[in-house]
Amino acid sequence: MNNIEEISISELSFDPSNVRRHSNRNIDAIKDSLNAFGQQRPILVDRRGVVLAGNGTMAAAKALGWKTIRVLRSELEGAQAIAYAIADNRTAELAEWDQEGLLRQLNALQIESEDLFNASGFEMSDLDALILDLDTRIENVQTDQETENGIEEDYDQSPSHVETKTQKGE
Repeated sequence: MNNIEEISISELSFDPSNVRRHSNRNIDAIKDSLNAFGQQRPILVDRRGVVLAGNGTMAAAKALGWKTIRVLRSELEGAQAIAYAIADNRTAELAEWDQEGLLRQLNALQIESEDLFNASGFEMSDLDALILDLDTRIENVQTDQETENGIEEDYDQSPSHVETKTQKGE
């Protein structure tokens, strides 16, 4: 089994064949996470120190001025390393959010600590968009139910009742 090592970032290199791009917003979110929580998982590198998974984390760590980072060395190389790097990004992309649960958790984080909310990678505009999307989906379900039943009922199951700090004027 491979062991986690802490090594100098200068010994590592970004994967030149990495097809995943990191926007400034993404790097900023990773930096916020690293500042709030530290490095909670190592980046994956090959035997030569090329980053297979964690290019964004390494970029954020470098931007923060870190000199060392924790790594896990992989024996994968060539086509296997490329396939793994793609799979690592793609499998995360295929997951879906439980939007109602996410809204509850983000709202609780926002109330508990602005710093923790910011470290989540979400912004207030994301929270507002989530509320709007859930409101729209609930309205569509209600309209469908009313059409099916031929009656109109007064439903107030909308998540818009969740007040954010911005809406409270804080």
